[in-house]
Amino acid sequence: MIGRRILQTRAWNAGRRWLCPYMSSAPCPIPAAAPTEECGRHFSSYAKAPFSLTNNPVNFYIPYVVQRCQFSSNAVADLPMEGTVDVPLAQTGEGIAECELLKWFVQEGDKVEEFQPLCEVQSDKATIEITSRYQGRVSHILHVPGSIVKVGETLLKMAVEETQVPSVIPNNLEKEKPVDGKLNKYSTGGVLSTPAVRSLAKEHDIDINDVQGSGKDGRVLKEDVLKYAMQKGVIKDPSVTATATATVGELLHGEESCSYGSAEVAGLYEDTIAPLRGFQRTMVKTMSMAAKVPHFHYVEEINCDALAELKASFQTNNTEPGIKFTFLPILIKSLSMALSKYPMMNSCFNEESLEVILRGSHNIGIAMATPYGLVVPNIKNVQSLSILEITKELSRLQQLALANKLSPADISGGTITLSNIGAIGGKFGAPILNLPEVAIIAIGRIQKLPQFTDDGNVYPASIMNANIGADHRVLDGATVARFCNELKQFIEKPELLMLHMK
Repeated sequence: MIGRRILQTRAWNAGRRWLCPYMSSAPCPIPAAAPTEECGRHFSSYAKAPFSLTNNPVNFYIPYVVQRCQFSSNAVADLPMEGTVDVPLAQTGEGIAECELLKWFVQEGDKVEEFQPLCEVQSDKATIEITSRYQGRVSHILHVPGSIVKVGETLLKMAVEETQVPSVIPNNLEKEKPVDGKLNKYSTGGVLSTPAVRSLAKEHDIDINDVQGSGKDGRVLKEDVLKYAMQKGVIKDPSVTATATATVGELLHGEESCSYGSAEVAGLYEDTIAPLRGFQRTMVKTMSMAAKVPHFHYVEEINCDALAELKASFQTNNTEPGIKFTFLPILIKSLSMALSKYPMMNSCFNEESLEVILRGSHNIGIAMATPYGLVVPNIKNVQSLSILEITKELSRLQQLALANKLSPADISGGTITLSNIGAIGGKFGAPILNLPEVAIIAIGRIQKLPQFTDDGNVYPASIMNANIGADHRVLDGATVARFCNELKQFIEKPELLMLHMK
């Protein structure tokens, strides 16, 4: 609106001129009209603010964006050829509303090229790298690793050439609501500080603009924030606040890295807050939904003597470098063969339409315990893969899971889940469904147990317990029992598996 008024009223002189923004926290090099109180409240009132149609710019005071935002009709040569753009968290997948920020690849002041990785985030489904759309320099990082960032929320600000700055639409500015015409108390303005220090200040409800920095060029350090917090009575002992909190993954999987306290701090036993992140947050959601589904379990013992011999034979005759055969690929193939006869076990349930979808592909998920939490990648189209191909794909998924590099395609699309809890320990478990799947199988460790022949003689056998968890809305006990008998037959007599494989 104002731009049109200026264009209609002012006669342009010779030379090329632009209507472009000038943003700076430093004093403006061009005289400007003082912002009025009315101007600071809302963009719609800017039309009421006094302005001049001379060479002086029109000044708008926008406290929630920058300290000054001026639109000038002066020549482009008089203005800096650089602007600031916000780099938001883009949509990383369907249904993803937020991600955890894992780490930064850049720091404030770094020069960034187009498509250069900026940071790594983790959603409910996968770990993803966020790349830059612009070429420029990082001016301000807004989040620290471990933060939960909403989709569309600004990750960082970049200083780029003016030609890369997206055009500003006044309607967007109208949606920005200033709070009482004052700066947001968590806005850092021109204060120099790291994201960790800003996060610490926000944690204790401290306006970092009020903290006197003791670092180079007035940079606010962690010690400055703690000292200010003690002066205000927010905290009493800074050593308690400085103690880093551990994540659940570190607490569950960090036994080897755990150190014992010295005698000096032996009496300090404090609670530790462990935020749930990544796959652990996903487990909270999925298990909460699965707990509402009526489960039933079916347990069976399976003799694995022939399976052990087959696995040993595969390993002896293995010519593939870097491939180690285990029981799991044979169990996965046996499961796929049993699913071919009982397709209802390889289905998913649509609760809204009360429909069961019989899945054509056997995408068998394998539950994996990683330092980042429980994750269930799946091997696609097992019915068309050989045992060697299953072994290679399983190895690939295990390596990616341990490195937290699984893609959304690796995790999505599963039709049934196999949990090898016996690899860690335990005879059997009671697995919970991985919705919308209708069945999950947990296998315990293989152990030598005494068995009896028909004439009463005792002999040792390698016995494994299999526990099938099923959705009782879709599956009945008889179907699961027959399916388990079919699976048991392929495991105990691998020659049948070879006979029926395509």
